Amino acid sequence: MRYSSALFALAAPLLVSAAPARFYGKRAASDVLVFKFADVLEQLESSFYQQAIAKFTAADFTNAGFPSSQIPIEQFQSIQADEAAHSVALQAALKSFGETPITGCQFNFNSALTDVTTMAATARVVESVGVAAYLGGATLLTDPVLLTAAGSILTVEARHQTILNILSSAGTAIPAAFDMAFTPSEVLAIASPFITGGCQIPIPAGTPLSLTNTGTVAPGTKLTFMATSINGTIPDASLFCQMLVGGAPMSIPLPLSQCVVPSGINGPVAIFITSDGQPLLNNVRDRAQNKVIAGPTLAFIDTKPQMLGQLARGSSGSGPQTSTSTRTISPAEASSIIISANGASATPTSTSTSSSLAGAPSGNAASTKPSAGPNMFKGKSADGKITVNGWSGV
Repeated sequence: MRYSSALFALAAPLLVSAAPARFYGKRAASDVLVFKFADVLEQLESSFYQQAIAKFTAADFTNAGFPSSQIPIEQFQSIQADEAAHSVALQAALKSFGETPITGCQFNFNSALTDVTTMAATARVVESVGVAAYLGGATLLTDPVLLTAAGSILTVEARHQTILNILSSAGTAIPAAFDMAFTPSEVLAIASPFITGGCQIPIPAGTPLSLTNTGTVAPGTKLTFMATSINGTIPDASLFCQMLVGGAPMSIPLPLSQCVVPSGINGPVAIFITSDGQPLLNNVRDRAQNKVIAGPTLAFIDTKPQMLGQLARGSSGSGPQTSTSTRTISPAEASSIIISANGASATPTSTSTSSSLAGAPSGNAASTKPSAGPNMFKGKSADGKITVNGWSGV
């Protein structure tokens, strides 16, 4: 588990009394609200990973294309432990303020846990929303010590985000130089469908927005949506979709009927439905909220897959995968391979030699029959399983 120095004492129940004195006493209402809301979000994240780990078996992960189930399971367990530690620390801080944390929330992720692929895709959303929530909450914190403490969680959430991008296989580990920030209401527009009751959150939630496209969403894809506020209640001709990406000063506004993903986008995209075409500013303080009809929803436009993700996830295809390896063999082993490959005898010399073996493309490799001198054979063994690429004296 990871802790900041400011929160270490808060995270361990036996050491709460040793928390820095500046954490004690009444706090500004905005500081309390941010910590309470962050704690609910951490509870949601922790519950998501708990349910996912409990549901899926090692075979489920390998069937989903992971070369080893240990890779995703290890990471999901580590992330879940971090989220639980964050919640413990935030609740301890709130109690030191004389405040009562929001508890009793019930979470249902059934729609996101239908299979490993859907779960992993949802995990990307969960972590990206976590980053956006802490980044947006920074504008509401008045105490620089609390801001630093929240920032120490934000940096860990960003690491989670990178891990989930890698495990997706199609994503870029770090898709952009900048992240997006969300207001608490915008966060709840994405998170509230998973919160089924049991707690009262004193923040109004934005109207949830869902993409109804099936298959891969990429540049050139026309997006379609579902939300309670746009299904027949407002003419589509008067609505706009707004696409917001990290680092851009404002969103890309398009008529809802022409909401086509533009080129040049890679990674997470926040999509809003608005009642006018005025672009939304990419900062939570000045972003106009009165024109937002629904959203945001978060979509991943993966246009720059990286080898790192493909190594972690493996091939998306089915069937056995070809494996190659390299090792050094002894002169005796080399002579045996040469005899098999050439049908001739060879006498190993007293000089030690080494051979680099690796898989090679199909076809007959050029071979050289052994002579009276040192064995210099190159080519495939008789069974085709070993290729002698070259020799070097040791």
